[in-house]
Amino acid sequence: MSEVSKTAEVVKPKIGSYRRHLLVCTGPRCSADDASQALFDSLGDKLKAAGLTTGDLRVKRSRVGCFAACKGGPIVCVQPDGTWYYNVTPENMDRIIGEHLCNGRRVEELVFHQAGEE
Repeated sequence: MSEVSKTAEVVKPKIGSYRRHLLVCTGPRCSADDASQALFDSLGDKLKAAGLTTGDLRVKRSRVGCFAACKGGPIVCVQPDGTWYYNVTPENMDRIIGEHLCNGRRVEELVFHQAGEE
């Protein structure tokens, strides 16, 4: 018997389909007073209210420990779009949800980096 067949088989994980993935920096230097964590915690209700938890526009969200961009937080990255937002207050998050996630238009004045653009 080979070594490979003696070990337990690794089960391939599954995940539901989604259109975009929000990555929220919740590192300690990103924002003051846990504002980033509060933003992340609010996203479940915000995405549900916008109809973004099911269907073709479904958005997945994840916490990230550090983006190494430690100014102007909270910072949110929208993938696969490669759009990086700063100063994501609750009000700005509402704009990002309505304009970018629902309608595909970046909120330009909040973008500090766009993948593929210099």
